Amino acid sequence: MTLEERLDTYLRSKPVLGNGVYLAKTAVVLGDVTLGDYSSVWFGAVLRGDINRIVVGANSNIQDNAVVHLADDFPCLIGEWVTVGHSAIVHACTIGDECLIGMGATILDGAEIGAQSIVGANALVTGGTKVPPGSLVLGSPAKVVHALTPEERAGLKYWAEKYVGNAAFCRKHNLNMGAPLET
Repeated sequence: MTLEERLDTYLRSKPVLGNGVYLAKTAVVLGDVTLGDYSSVWFGAVLRGDINRIVVGANSNIQDNAVVHLADDFPCLIGEWVTVGHSAIVHACTIGDECLIGMGATILDGAEIGAQSIVGANALVTGGTKVPPGSLVLGSPAKVVHALTPEERAGLKYWAEKYVGNAAFCRKHNLNMGAPLET
């Protein structure tokens, strides 16, 4: 498929929003993007489904100024109960359920983050990296530092649950509500 054909296919797609999704007023969501129930996209975040597809699972949150984008060969698939921290870049990769992606972290093309993992703030996960479930990943380039304890793994949903609550409050009171960008 040529670039023009890709853009024509994906940018003509309209984002699909599940029940209870919150988009902040300055969030940008366009193209082939699916947001699961009760997920949220916060101020200044960009989800651009222009050359492939983006799927964000239920109860996940994409925080302020984060960027979610794609490559020709890789969609971006984000699991359920995932927190993508402020200013993170999530590019053409797969993130398992109940992960925490730290502020300023970068995850590149074809990387796979196993469920219940933490990618630390400012970590750089290089393309094609496979992170086992339940890992703590730090550094640039990122390396698995150790396996998370059962207690650490059990606490990973906390931030996602908090953002589900924050989004519900904003929806209930119609605060700073946005909408997908028209294409």
